[in-house]
Amino acid sequence: MMAVGGPAADRPGGAGPGSADGPGGGAGPGGADGAAGSAVLAVRDLRVAFRTRRGLAHVVNGISYDVPPGRTLAIVGESGSGKSVGILALLGLLPATTQVWGSATFDGAELVGRSEDKLRQVRGAGIGMVFQDPMTSLNPVLTVGRQVVEAIRAHQSVPKAAARSRAAELLAEVGIPDPASRLDAYPHELSGGMRQRVMIAVALAGEPRVLIADEATTALDVTVQAQILELIRRLQDERGMGVVWITHDLGVVAGIADHVLVMYAGRTVEEGSAAEMFGAPVHPYTRGLLGAMPVVDDPRTARERDPLLTIPGLPPDPVALPAGCAFFPRCPIRADERCAHEVPPLTPVAGGRRHWAATFYSPEGA
Repeated sequence: MMAVGGPAADRPGGAGPGSADGPGGGAGPGGADGAAGSAVLAVRDLRVAFRTRRGLAHVVNGISYDVPPGRTLAIVGESGSGKSVGILALLGLLPATTQVWGSATFDGAELVGRSEDKLRQVRGAGIGMVFQDPMTSLNPVLTVGRQVVEAIRAHQSVPKAAARSRAAELLAEVGIPDPASRLDAYPHELSGGMRQRVMIAVALAGEPRVLIADEATTALDVTVQAQILELIRRLQDERGMGVVWITHDLGVVAGIADHVLVMYAGRTVEEGSAAEMFGAPVHPYTRGLLGAMPVVDDPRTARERDPLLTIPGLPPDPVALPAGCAFFPRCPIRADERCAHEVPPLTPVAGGRRHWAATFYSPEGA
């Protein structure tokens, strides 16, 4: 079991965003509607550190968010920003040497520090998860049917025959043709898109109230990606699930998210409604991510279009995070000396109804 952190004084970064006094708690930012009372999953000031030979690697540094029923939260950031680690921490899926602080409640029950037996009751039945690569997530020597049946029987006391029948129903629900015969297929006999549909069926087997999709469309081609996005959107509408999309692809986020949280070096650097984030981004990192996206329907010729932005450098070492803003060494602006030695707090953006950013720059100066 993971180690759970001690008093706030011993935590990396102190109270920070998401604590009772920070901007992530209570009525501040943190979810698809910003109201923790209606959230199925509520995360507050979550911090995660790994013990290494060089010291503690602080990979998640005080993130907070809410996931209400029927709403979609997108967590965005480049590789190494802490997106997946934050989710794995609240589900107790990290190594025993991991240290975790903060709070994550599901249906009002605390997950951080919960025993392994009690966490097993939540995984699948309360929170389902679709992993990035279905070929490595599915067992190659077991049939698809056996793996879906196992997920069903892990949370329901049903005979094998009834579970197999339900497995066929789930495969049909996620759009797999001839589901009864597909139960006897092995993962390598299915295409990448079909394998991902099987993973979604496994995630739905426990009737979860929250579905987490961790880079669920990254390895798929554009056509299959669109099909998977539409499938999860339909299942969400039918079941009223809260959905958390973990991705580095802002193009995916634009069409599915109600609320967007951008992470960098384990911290939330900007968050808000999808309309606010795409319409008026404030943080230089968010602007860099959006500027690196090609505009497919741009009427200008290739020579006339603005060049795509690049973000130079690499993310900081989590063992030796900068004293100030973690993005400062890569920031194209660097016009405020406070950034070098102060961590910008997550504060409301002027004129934004549901929009917060951790930057000292104004929208005009950013």
